[in-house]
Amino acid sequence: MSSTTKDVSQKKEEGGERNTGIGKMEHPEVPVSVVELCRETFQKSAEYVQGELEGTVEDYRLLEKMNKVTVCKYSEMKHIAMNIETALKELNSKYKNLQPYLEQIDQIEDSVASLEQAAYSLDHYSKRLEAKFKTLEKK
Repeated sequence: MSSTTKDVSQKKEEGGERNTGIGKMEHPEVPVSVVELCRETFQKSAEYVQGELEGTVEDYRLLEKMNKVTVCKYSEMKHIAMNIETALKELNSKYKNLQPYLEQIDQIEDSVASLEQAAYSLDHYSKRLEAKFKTLEKK
């Protein structure tokens, strides 16, 4: 055997290859205060994250309540719109039923306007006739 082969086999017999620290974790002694600080930091971080999550859950609960209220409001608005639609249909129906009477009223209005014009003309004519009669009576 060569000397290199003897060195490797001798190392294996003595306890293996040289310890380089790779593959094995050696933990040096950590002071207790550092460990306590790490635990406290992790605890505080956990509490912070828990608080954030609780805040988010509360936000979602609030959104859920707001959505429920909105659904109720829109439902009420739907019923109101349906009632308005029904009332509008009734009004349109009544208007259609009244349409012939409204046309008659318009015709009567036109007739009254014509009759009023005739009465003014007759009044004007009677005043002229009276004036002529008075002038003839004076002669």
